[in-house]
This record gives sequence, C-alpha cells and structure tokens, in this order.
Amino acid sequence: MYKYIEKFYPRIYYHKKYHIFLSYTAMSTVAKLISKPGEFIRRDSQFRKWITADGSSGFKAEAGRYHLYVSLACPWAHRTLIVRHLKGLEDVISVNVVDLLLTEKGWHFSDEHPNNTLDTVNGCKYLKDVYRKANPDYDGAITVPVLWDKQKNTLVNNESSEIIRMLNSEFNSFCQTDEQRKLDLYPENLRDEINELNSWIYPNINNGVYRCGFARSQQAYDDAVIKLFDHLDKVEIILSKQRYLTGNQFTEADVRLFTTLVRFDWVYHGHFKCNKKMLKEYPNIWAYAREIYQMKDIAGTVDKDHIRKHYHESHTSINPFRILPVGADLDFLQPHRRENIGK
Repeated sequence: MYKYIEKFYPRIYYHKKYHIFLSYTAMSTVAKLISKPGEFIRRDSQFRKWITADGSSGFKAEAGRYHLYVSLACPWAHRTLIVRHLKGLEDVISVNVVDLLLTEKGWHFSDEHPNNTLDTVNGCKYLKDVYRKANPDYDGAITVPVLWDKQKNTLVNNESSEIIRMLNSEFNSFCQTDEQRKLDLYPENLRDEINELNSWIYPNINNGVYRCGFARSQQAYDDAVIKLFDHLDKVEIILSKQRYLTGNQFTEADVRLFTTLVRFDWVYHGHFKCNKKMLKEYPNIWAYAREIYQMKDIAGTVDKDHIRKHYHESHTSINPFRILPVGADLDFLQPHRRENIGK
C-alpha cells in the first residue's frame, strides 16, 4: 500500500520510524505532516527568540538590523508584511521575497517572476541554506516568514504570530508618524479577547483550510470542513453586530483572519475543497474583508498572481497538471459600508 501511495502521490511517503505519512509541498520542507488517519498536522515553529526595544532579550530593536524573508503567497508571511506596513517600518526592516513556486528543494530565491527577489543579505539560493546558516544541524520545517538578525548573523524567529507582536510593540521609536507609533494591534485591555478569538480562528479557519486541502482521508476532510464552515458562520454572526472582531478597534485578530479571507475564493474554495460556500456568500465577512483590503493601502501587500500561481502550480499532489483555474471575479474595491456597524 505504501509503495502504491508513493507512486501515485510522489510528494507523500511513509516514514517507517514514526509510522506516519509525510506530505511535503517540497521534499526539503517538513511542514506538512499527515497522520495515519489522514489528518494534516502542522509542526510548531522552532526559532522563538524575541526582539525588545531595550535589548534585554539580547536582540535590541534597531533600524536596519533586521530582515524578513517572506512569500507573498503565504498567509502567515502576509501577516508580517501587513503589520510592517501599518507601523511604517518599511525603511527599518528590509525584506526578501522567495520565488512563488516551490521546488523539490523547497523555497528558493530567483528573479524569474515579478516581485520575487534574490537573497540580498546572505546570498543563499535556497531558504533552507538560510536556516542552516543559523544552525548547521537544523533539520526541521523550512517555512516563511523568517526574521533574521544581520548583526548577529542568525535567525531570530520564524513564528508569524510572535513576529507581528514584535513589530507592533518593540519598534515604536522607529515609526514614521505619531499615528503609526500609537497604533496598537494588541492592546492590553483587549488581550484576553484577542487570545480567545485566535484560539478558535487559528485551528478552525487559518489552519482549517489547510486541514481540508491536505487531508488524506474522507473522515479527516469531513471533520475539517465542518469545523471550518461552522466557525465561518460564527464569524459572520460576530461581524453582523460589530465592525471588527473585538468591536470598534482593529486588532491583530483582524490581521490574522484577513490573510486567510483574502485567499479564500481565489484558492481555498476550489483548490482546497472548501466549497460549501464562497466567501462572497457571507455578506458581513465579504464586506469586512473588503474594508481591510482598502485600509491604509493594505491592498499593496496582496499579490493575487503569487497567491494563485503558488498554490495551483506548487501543490502537484492536488493539481498534478498545474492547471491555473480562471478563478472568481472579486471586486475588493467595492464600497464596504461598514462604518456604522455596531454604533
């Protein structure tokens, strides 16, 4: 049976030691694990150091010292680009963008597609080489985003939820305007509520779409897709009563949800079989997604071509002929009319 699976699904193999199916988007990236029941399991990030404004952590917030490696297709990396933009840190933290397509060796750098870049910091061809520059013995998942310290020549953090909190709070002295300095996406009075929202939005929606798309059994898919749409229904109810997830204040919970929503009808609905409903069939969620897209030029962080081509042309276990679907017609610039929601 295992040889049969490997033959017809070349990006999946059976790990005899751990008795699990491993599913790689690229063979060098152990980011996507498939359990024996066919359920997709995401590994935890392993680099978890922290940048602080005063440097007490050993990594002091400084202009020009830190660098982000991102993919414009990845929703986790997209979070960091949005917060970097909202806080006005474009000239403080530099960025390189990996190629939109994954190869058998994983994320790589090239200038073959628009908006890709070469690695201008370490001169690496593959992102795995950046990881191994920080730790030669590293054999874990090669994921984006990556926050790199150019001074210490090491990887600081590769957990997007922590990176966006660092960008939100530790670089305020480098923000360009008072408005950007005062912007707090994780305010103390809302932290419990934000944490509670993240606790069910992440597993059921952010990661839920992946659990649908990478499921390798009907049971695993059914469980994931039911939870996904049950929780989208929950979000729809919340947004029918208030402008943002926590009320009238835009927070990191909105950023984290938006990067999944903006990809939903373009990719997840068809490619990942999240096709019970389209996002635009949820009137409140769809208007909410449009509002965030139009907010402070967040549209400039969204690359539709990278998103669509990456998923459809990289995931050959799902789309072996790399056919790029025409996709839904979505007008994110349509008026959202959410200004008075909840007032």
